[in-house]
Amino acid sequence: IVFVNRSLAMEKIKCFGFDMDYTLAVYKSPEYESLGFDLTVERLVSIGYPQELLNFVYDPAFPTRGLVFDTMYGNLLKVDAYGNILVCAHGFSFLRGPDIRELYPNKFIQRGDTERFYILNTLFNLPETYLFACLVDFFTSCSRYRSCESGFKDGDLFMSFKSMFQDVRDAVDWVHFKGSLKEKTVENLEKYVVKDAKLPLLLSRMNEVAKVFLVTNSDSKYTDTESIISLLQAGTPHRPWQSYFDLILVDARKPVFFGEGTVLRQVDTTTGRLKIGTYTGPLQHGIVYSGGSSDIVCDLLGAKGKDILYIGDHIFGDILKSKKRQGWRTFLVIPELAQELHVWTDKSSESVTGHLDSSSNERPDISSIQRRIKVYFLMHIKAVHCVLRILSVKSHFCGEKSFLKYFQVFHILKD
Repeated sequence: IVFVNRSLAMEKIKCFGFDMDYTLAVYKSPEYESLGFDLTVERLVSIGYPQELLNFVYDPAFPTRGLVFDTMYGNLLKVDAYGNILVCAHGFSFLRGPDIRELYPNKFIQRGDTERFYILNTLFNLPETYLFACLVDFFTSCSRYRSCESGFKDGDLFMSFKSMFQDVRDAVDWVHFKGSLKEKTVENLEKYVVKDAKLPLLLSRMNEVAKVFLVTNSDSKYTDTESIISLLQAGTPHRPWQSYFDLILVDARKPVFFGEGTVLRQVDTTTGRLKIGTYTGPLQHGIVYSGGSSDIVCDLLGAKGKDILYIGDHIFGDILKSKKRQGWRTFLVIPELAQELHVWTDKSSESVTGHLDSSSNERPDISSIQRRIKVYFLMHIKAVHCVLRILSVKSHFCGEKSFLKYFQVFHILKD
């Protein structure tokens, strides 16, 4: 489902840009998150955490994007746009109002205190969000450890929530950049990556009317393997995946990419290594580049900010930064809202037929349903705005007057 948040003249778009992870390459949930969770737990155990952690099982029902981890008290917080605490969980125990106020006067936090509060704002953060809750719950309930306000004690040893947080963050980074997450994903693409037979056709049609480019933080080797599998599902196995794009940038380091950026280098697609020196030549089709910046993209493609529609799933790294710093048109992918819409529409249906049972001869009044069908599009726009107002994803990311103003279009992935 595609919704337009603000009018957009598509005929004026000269370039379509894509992120890869969770945008072009859609990961199967919860299988992919479960893999990341298990590998992170294994990494923690390997550096000295208790063996009992290996019994943890990922539960996709618990984590959601946009939660905040308090590294002082070890709590997961759901806050609104202004820093007011809506929900507070210590492990899997949810604190009540008086308990929350003891820790957070007025049930309020300074969202700008990034030294203390860490925003779990991407789909990649879902496994560690659940892991934080698991760890706090484990150390709180384990008889070997004594709970303190800012951590746990085991005899003369003290582990603060801050150090636990840093261990988890380091483990997650290790799994993504040095561990076997990408390797295991590539080994079992059927299990972890959604194949879309329509994707090559979409990119081909876009390329007929505009330029198409790819900007991803993934490295060239992973991008090459995954893109081949993801793209070539439409009976065109002999077409190189690079031919679908006018420009390919890997190791982009977003959101830095939308500011000062990094050095633009050319990738040797035979060896996967970077060529020496900064690339200063013209745009070459079929070439893979590393690094760069949004300014370089505009120069190579001969486009200005408003000529570009950029499509991604990362609210901060893809959408806010590209919009605020460069004026790019933006298209946000929000896969988790599909379930929220199902819940919203189910509740609406219950209000019409909830009082009827199988023995009833009463004919339900469906006039209201008919009216809603006539304004189907408007109904869903209202529904999504409603969901965005209460979802943690939105609640933290509307620090400006409205989070919604940063993207023209958004897309909800549905099975």
